[in-house]
Amino acid sequence: MVYLADEGRYGSMHYQRCGRSGVLLPKVSLGLWHNFGDTHPLETQRAVLRRAFDLGVTHIDLANNYGPPPGSAESNFGTIFAQDFRPYRDELFIASKAGYLMWPGPYGEFGSRKYLLASLDQSLARMGLDYVDVFYSHRFDPDTPLEETMGALDSAVRQGKALYAGLSNYPPEAIERAAAILGELRTPYLINQHPYSILERGVEGGVLEASARAGVGVIAFSPLAQGQLTDRYLAGVPADSRMAVGHFLRREVLTEQRLALLHALNKLAEGRGQTLAQLALAWVLRDPRVVSVLIGASSVAQLEQNVAVLDSPGFTDDELAEIDRLSAENGIEIP
Repeated sequence: MVYLADEGRYGSMHYQRCGRSGVLLPKVSLGLWHNFGDTHPLETQRAVLRRAFDLGVTHIDLANNYGPPPGSAESNFGTIFAQDFRPYRDELFIASKAGYLMWPGPYGEFGSRKYLLASLDQSLARMGLDYVDVFYSHRFDPDTPLEETMGALDSAVRQGKALYAGLSNYPPEAIERAAAILGELRTPYLINQHPYSILERGVEGGVLEASARAGVGVIAFSPLAQGQLTDRYLAGVPADSRMAVGHFLRREVLTEQRLALLHALNKLAEGRGQTLAQLALAWVLRDPRVVSVLIGASSVAQLEQNVAVLDSPGFTDDELAEIDRLSAENGIEIP
């Protein structure tokens, strides 16, 4: 069946300006880190992507190594893009990244010019795209001159293969230096991507401030701490869960102290008429420097529940103080 996007797709989504750029991003974006590799049915992926776009989710976030296996998320997205979304390319904001291990040998990871530009060419071929809207250096490489890595991002833009440059998982001091280099090159530097959740607040230790000084937005990945901040683990570890698989999220993190915090946060969410996931997403979005949250989705129902965070009430000072208190008492480091 030919896909025709919902004519009302922009009616309920909230969009926010990304830093000092002209780009507006949806406050909820779809990340294809999990659930879009070859281990998940393509028709489920297609249903999630269609419903996301119908809800006004215009930003799709990928990376060269997303899968499993690495590269399969981009390939699967490319298949679905060709089937459904090619007529809507100018309404989509598509990201890819390179930095983590993608192929064997000395040129298959980190921040060299050779790796980044070769990886971008491979990503474009997998997705069937002429360009991505933003291309990220996926991680800071302490052994490659920052001028080389930023020069590769600049080349990607000048070659027309990316419209904007982004950084992911960079420490504050590297953000400052990178922003200066990109400024001298006159490269459109748009966004920083970092993990940020109630359980992982490291960006409050300088990343948010450095990003604001650079005039770029921050997009948060893992705002649900890979599912911990949902009702998924409140009764233990389900056999089919990400924690049971143990690749990125291990059972050891679900201590009695962590469970106590999750139950306390869930009670607070219920008092606000929300799910735990909606509370967690709304909490990350409370900071205006965070332009969007990246959610994963294994089903349309999960996607719809998380996008419903847009209807969340604001937090009172007492609620924010209570989240801080509960977090600190249960071992969460607050910068």
